[in-house]
Amino acid sequence: MAKHDQAHMSRRVSKFKPGGLSAMTRKQMEYYMGAKLLELGVEPKSAIYRWSTTEEGNDAVYTYSAYWGEARQQVEQGLEPAAPTA
Repeated sequence: MAKHDQAHMSRRVSKFKPGGLSAMTRKQMEYYMGAKLLELGVEPKSAIYRWSTTEEGNDAVYTYSAYWGEARQQVEQGLEPAAPTA
């Protein structure tokens, strides 16, 4: 089985909610991603992180991605890391 080298987490937030809600959601996602990396045995400080936001109707979808190992090297070189396999 291939070793994981990236993790992604998405949350959907209404664009009509107060601005503080999206900031709080992003902070929560940062916390949970760190916990997930520790679960996987990855030191959170060894990963690099990227945010992306897409809009779907009345919602904003925040995606927080963490890359380590080979995927981190690809991101640092400006390459798109390989899609995760199940």
